[in-house]
Amino acid sequence: MEPANPLSEHDLNLVLEHTAALWEEARGQRIFVSGGTGFFGCWLVESFCHINHALDLGASIAVLTRAPAAFAAKCPHLLHDSAVMLHEGDVRNFRFPDGEFGYVLHAATETSARGVPESALTTLSTIVDGTEHMLQCAAACGARKFLLTSSGAVYGKQPPELTHVPETYGGAPDPLDSGSTYGEGKRTAELLCALYQSGSLDCKIARCWAFCGPHLPLNRHFAIGNFIGDVLAGRPIRIQGDGTPRRSYLYAADLTVWLWTILFRAPALVPFNVGSSQDVSILELAQMVAATLNPQTEILVARQAVPGIPPLRYVPCVDRAQELLGLRQTIGLEESVRRTAKWHAK
Repeated sequence: MEPANPLSEHDLNLVLEHTAALWEEARGQRIFVSGGTGFFGCWLVESFCHINHALDLGASIAVLTRAPAAFAAKCPHLLHDSAVMLHEGDVRNFRFPDGEFGYVLHAATETSARGVPESALTTLSTIVDGTEHMLQCAAACGARKFLLTSSGAVYGKQPPELTHVPETYGGAPDPLDSGSTYGEGKRTAELLCALYQSGSLDCKIARCWAFCGPHLPLNRHFAIGNFIGDVLAGRPIRIQGDGTPRRSYLYAADLTVWLWTILFRAPALVPFNVGSSQDVSILELAQMVAATLNPQTEILVARQAVPGIPPLRYVPCVDRAQELLGLRQTIGLEESVRRTAKWHAK
């Protein structure tokens, strides 16, 4: 069970420091966000509350959630903030909230369907129908800016010769592979943004990769979360494959800075990769997590690596975010692991 802990003042102040200059346009405005109980949603809502008070913005945020009780259990400290309102409903068919909203952030999605046709169909409808319903909501509520949290999965399998995937890469998932459900759903979600883009609504696209930080589950399909959970529980770290795939991880406070910056400053319909360019192998990641949290942890690798086979990669190029928006990674991977473990261990 995920702990009901506030985010650290240190992390919240980092988000404030790097976004303070962006918020004046949101003074007195209302924000609507989906996925309020998810990893992205929790960070967006709590950082908003912190910034709203620190800058005395007089803004408010409505949080769409299928389960208000789940939000209350995860973030009880936010329920006492008068700037927060919960709006119950499924992202695919919720009743639009009353009144105008200047900004709509679509952070709701489901990534857990793996090889189960019924779950894959639910995932696809949640992404596609949910995105269109949120865009319809943005139009009906008079929103000026819409943020879609898309994914690096839109590029499909990364070629071995391409160490970092730029936004200009034209690859795509295999549409006849059921394992492409998530990536194909996100591609359609981006297309919907292009179709709903108008003179009064600017659609911003954040292609999100892999992350580490408080609120990341330690018992799902996120390798870094599983490894941290293993160490905290005193278990060996178990790598199911051969440990050669390469990944990169951006800390959640940096992620939040990037998402708010893209919402406020990014050009419409210009996708931005959101992630870290500093990659490690899964085995190197396990070794680093163990060394950082408990050097006595045993690491078990299920399969021997086959010499000569290039590693699978899932690593973004983030030059566009750096050059056009001035975004940088400020928290390194070891510190990300340390802060995540500390939050979960409270």
